Amino acid sequence: MKLYGIEFSVKNAPQLDPHFIPMEQFFRGFLKTAKQPLAIAIEREAGYISVYDTFIHGTPDMQQADFYYVERLVKFLMWAKGGFCVTICGSREVYEYIKSNYSADGKRGFDVKTMSDVYEQSFKVVHLPYDQKPTERESSKPLGGHMDGCRIGFDAGGSDRKVSAVMDGEVLYSEEVVWSPKTTTDPDYHFNEIVTAMKTAASKLPRVDAIGISSAGIYVNNRTMLASLFLKVPKDQFDAKVKNIYERACREIGEVPFTVANDGDVTALAGAMDLNDTGVLGIAMGTSEAVGYVAKDGNITGWLNELAFAPVDAHSQAMEDEWSGDIGCGVKYFSQDGVVKLAPKAGISLGENLTQAEKLKEVQKLAEQDMESALAIYDSIGCYLGHTLPLYARFYNIKHLLLLGRVTSGKGGERMLERCRAVLAEEYPELNINIVLPDEKSRRVGQSVAAAGLPAIK
Repeated sequence: MKLYGIEFSVKNAPQLDPHFIPMEQFFRGFLKTAKQPLAIAIEREAGYISVYDTFIHGTPDMQQADFYYVERLVKFLMWAKGGFCVTICGSREVYEYIKSNYSADGKRGFDVKTMSDVYEQSFKVVHLPYDQKPTERESSKPLGGHMDGCRIGFDAGGSDRKVSAVMDGEVLYSEEVVWSPKTTTDPDYHFNEIVTAMKTAASKLPRVDAIGISSAGIYVNNRTMLASLFLKVPKDQFDAKVKNIYERACREIGEVPFTVANDGDVTALAGAMDLNDTGVLGIAMGTSEAVGYVAKDGNITGWLNELAFAPVDAHSQAMEDEWSGDIGCGVKYFSQDGVVKLAPKAGISLGENLTQAEKLKEVQKLAEQDMESALAIYDSIGCYLGHTLPLYARFYNIKHLLLLGRVTSGKGGERMLERCRAVLAEEYPELNINIVLPDEKSRRVGQSVAAAGLPAIK
């Protein structure tokens, strides 16, 4: 296989997506011949800076390969680490290319606007010589693990909301309720649904001492900065009612400590608690792909971990993400969208009037009946995952991988895991990662239970 003059091979291709080009395989082929040093530094809030060292070719004949490699790398780093300032340290030609793409009217205008909104800073791309690259400054802080007292854990998914009532570590009550946050424009709908869930949990407890919230999206100081759950809410209503929606909801329960965390981080936290270990990457495959990370020191990093927007497929005709306008991003491979995308290729027809969540359920029913065409979908997703974990391992020190979310439920999830392990064993034997697929109940409501332990009781 060849791309931009870079040769590489893929032994295992997804059965239903034979044109899939693992970004990891392109990266490996590229780096075999790249020798010129280059560094990418990304600054986020409070002066934290992530620095990634790599190499390019730096020759005219390999310029397009260099451009493509660095652009995909910047994209990945932006959504993994987060930040409002990208510094290209080395090649000025590469810098000029990245600057033109990552501008308000460039190809990555969505990324530029999003990072500007998240960090409330103007986005910029700057250049430095390689030997003047910034010094890395990372953050590390503990998250959760508090199970004393009477707690509510709320998990806001894209197709269902979960809540748990937990007292001194014992789960007294859990429920799942279907809702439609992504298609609703009125933020009062979201607010009332959240409060209803919390009040239901509160009714199962003698009192409420703390509330923890796991929610898809980006949250800074418990404020909603970006979340697909509120995708249809107009900007003025988002600013007025969504940025502080969880604070307002918690105050309906009482003046108690509360913490809001990205659902990916809560997934990783749930894994660290269950495994009693660290170095955990959590991936929740549901409405989107939510990723979180508990580092080897047992803390979270403060990174965005929004790998739904990070590229995993290098094929030029990879599926487009409607929100960002980019192609080959994780959301189309590791979420219900990935299942729905592959269904027609498996010969499975799904009603046009069904929601994505309803389509997923239809495929899952067929998988439970051992229909091979439905199981082939999960086989292909497992192949995607097997090729993508080595890519993730370039940026995260992974000891354990925890898989959660509705997509991982039932026989389909088991087939996906089996295929993933086979790809890793054959193509990436050097990667030693313990992959954990929890029991069925934990896969579905485990995040709400873990969320209950987010805040400390003062």
